[in-house]
Amino acid sequence: MKKTVLREYARLIVRCGINVQKGQEVLIYAGLDQPEFVQMVVEEAYKAKARKVVVNWSYQPLQKIQVRYQSVKTMGTVEEWEKARQQHYCDVLPARLHLISDDPDGLKGVNLKKMAQARQMSYPILKGYSDQRENKQQWCIAAVPGVAWAKKVFPGLPKGKAVEKLWEAILSTSRVYGDGVKNWEEHNRDLHDRCAYLNSLGIESLHYTADNGTDLTVGMIPEAQFCGGGEKILSGVFFNPNIPTEECFISPMKGKAEGIVYSTKPLSYNGQLIDKFSMRFENGKVVEAHAEVGEELLNTMLAMDEGAAYLGECALVPQASPIAESGLLFYNTLFDENAACHLAVGMGFADTIRDFQNKTLDECRALGINDSMIHEDFMIGCDSMNIDARCADGRVVPIFRNGNWAF
Repeated sequence: MKKTVLREYARLIVRCGINVQKGQEVLIYAGLDQPEFVQMVVEEAYKAKARKVVVNWSYQPLQKIQVRYQSVKTMGTVEEWEKARQQHYCDVLPARLHLISDDPDGLKGVNLKKMAQARQMSYPILKGYSDQRENKQQWCIAAVPGVAWAKKVFPGLPKGKAVEKLWEAILSTSRVYGDGVKNWEEHNRDLHDRCAYLNSLGIESLHYTADNGTDLTVGMIPEAQFCGGGEKILSGVFFNPNIPTEECFISPMKGKAEGIVYSTKPLSYNGQLIDKFSMRFENGKVVEAHAEVGEELLNTMLAMDEGAAYLGECALVPQASPIAESGLLFYNTLFDENAACHLAVGMGFADTIRDFQNKTLDECRALGINDSMIHEDFMIGCDSMNIDARCADGRVVPIFRNGNWAF
């Protein structure tokens, strides 16, 4: 891949993704797959006047060894130095970038029970720090190719060609070609206008149906609104949390979901795949879940805490989007969720509440925003999906027909 194009991608991530501010610290989380590109991003961050850039590297095989040999207590203990680091992040509010490249099956065979127990131990401590930072710092998730991931997407190609093809797919669906910054300004305007229309309807519930058996009704929070594309932190700095993104999303009312929904794409969770699954909801909670692949993992995910089996997000994504039209299955939620309508179990988004800037996090959750240690998107959109909105004035308004916008 040409370095000039990669440099433009790095610039896009820094300027439009995390939108680094003068004097701000930057945290980058990355695998070992594309160190030269990470170097470009670091340099672009400094060109944007970052004060300090720190890169935290990860490696899935090493993670598997840690889980194998450490005890649950050791894995789940939050050391004093980690508490100090988390408090530092609360004090300085660094811009946070996640460059994902993991193998979708990279943690296959890992001890699920140990990982879940360790996270359940550490979460109550770490939650206090993450709550302090809620809506106060820019963050972005973007992607670079890993060899194993590329071979999963393009199994018939040699490693080098597979990586090159995945680079091309990432860059094209991320609207990098041409003037990436201008492309994103136009894209954000389109998403903003669609959200404005949805918010004008006064939607009380969404009813999803599809030929695969999906028949689900989800209730909305009266004070909530659809959001999409870029957003602002409390200080007013604009950023794009996902590159790419195609969704208009909202956090629904906890406890208001009835019916059944079927997945249409695999879900990669904790480095393992869950596929061909369904969830049945009663009173907002998943009461039954089945999967042809990864059923134990699916039910472990839904049992992580009390909020894990409730919905945290409803996202609308048309089939007529660059990722869907690419015809590729990425085996990666960042991309696959932006190729189809999706839901998420777990944590909801406080910033979907109108006037959230003048409310506390607890006040937003009291209105119906779900709280959980997880937020896991799963894809439900397909060519036969229809979505109707039941509005406060009694109207039933078509939102999706046959997988695409009805307006």
